[in-house]
Amino acid sequence: MIRMFQITRLLVLMLVSTTALAAVSPQQAARLGKDLTPMGAQRAGNAAGTIPPWTGGISEPLRQYTKGDFHPDPYGKDRIKHVVTSKNVKKFKKFLTSGQIAMLQKYPSYSMNIYKTRRSAAYPQFVYDAVKANATSAQLLKYGTGVSDTIMASPFPIPQSGAEVLWNHTLRYRALRWEFTSSTVNTTSYGDKSISSREYKYYFAYSEPGITLDDIDNKIFYLKRKTLSPAKLSGQMTLVHETLDQVRSPRKAWIYMPGQRRVRRTPNLSYDTADIDSNGIRTIDQVDMFNGAPNLYNWKLVGKMEKFIPYNAYKLHEGGLSINSIAGKRYINPNLARYELHRVWVVEANLRTGMKHLYHKRRYYFDEDSWQIVSVEEYNERGELVQYTQAHTINYYEIPMTFPTLEVTYDLEEGRYFAEGLDNMKSPISTDVSFKRREFTASSLRREAR
Repeated sequence: MIRMFQITRLLVLMLVSTTALAAVSPQQAARLGKDLTPMGAQRAGNAAGTIPPWTGGISEPLRQYTKGDFHPDPYGKDRIKHVVTSKNVKKFKKFLTSGQIAMLQKYPSYSMNIYKTRRSAAYPQFVYDAVKANATSAQLLKYGTGVSDTIMASPFPIPQSGAEVLWNHTLRYRALRWEFTSSTVNTTSYGDKSISSREYKYYFAYSEPGITLDDIDNKIFYLKRKTLSPAKLSGQMTLVHETLDQVRSPRKAWIYMPGQRRVRRTPNLSYDTADIDSNGIRTIDQVDMFNGAPNLYNWKLVGKMEKFIPYNAYKLHEGGLSINSIAGKRYINPNLARYELHRVWVVEANLRTGMKHLYHKRRYYFDEDSWQIVSVEEYNERGELVQYTQAHTINYYEIPMTFPTLEVTYDLEEGRYFAEGLDNMKSPISTDVSFKRREFTASSLRREAR
């Protein structure tokens, strides 16, 4: 009888281990806010003194900030420490990603301005509380396709696998409601530019205070995107319901095309489907650096490294900057980009046997202080590096939260790029909006299209 009980218990444990991975212990979670930051990063600086300790980040707006305006640069007086070029790339190779090296080698005039490291990332206290609660409850579902017993913020502040790190990015806190207008730039291999303008509305159900997993009905967020220009695309709209477990319940998406004058469901807005208006440079799952179901890949946790990453990009965020002053023929203006030395989690995604995707290997770099993906490298079936993407982040300190002000995807094969988030001549992200979840339905899209 005892033997049978032991066997049964073992089988139950095996079953549990294949369906969900256990959260960390209360003893481990107790490190959050102590030797680890409330988000799970190392609080201490590095041994060389080139990365400082985290002391709380920027947790409130600057005095000169006016609500609704672009964010003044808190580090505007910082001087450039190093300029990395194709001529001195070997000197800094240890701190460069493969994508950065590829850019420096491909474009002799390309450069990277390295500044003092400022660990500016910060979040509201209720987010820190949620992260700590998630640490002891969150479960990673079988094959990493979803999570359970988590809400509000990143579920795995002390990650044990690459999939857990990825979900920290996917479910990171991004406030509750957004509204903004920005431009995209699409370049050709000849350096010609095409520009479009879009209006965005987001509702992050997962981050709504007091919400439960049952309440959100497997939804992370709702998105409504409307094209304003050029004229030939004006009025085109996309509605997305982003789901938590996209293998069990794929994302729902609808598109309105003015020429067709009808709203239609689109089942293929996922994986390596080309992103609208990107001219094939960017796939759907490259939006927000990565989004959607992770089931096509095995996610390997490589570990932590010290790398130069885009950070505190307030110069790129400055209001009134023209698109041409930011977007060059081959790359964005290096004098406006800021790079700092930070610790990053590195995760490598390799295409699973039998699965198909344009990219066979992908390498991701996650900022340890925010879980934001800051750099991505994409490889083809021959193992060649073909794309490099950067997220130039700032601290939206009135919230606070860390989020990109600009995302840029470089096509290293054809010498072109796609940039999204150029709001300098438009309006920055506003969270002072009051739209409801019911405004993100197919019927509401039809009413708006009339």
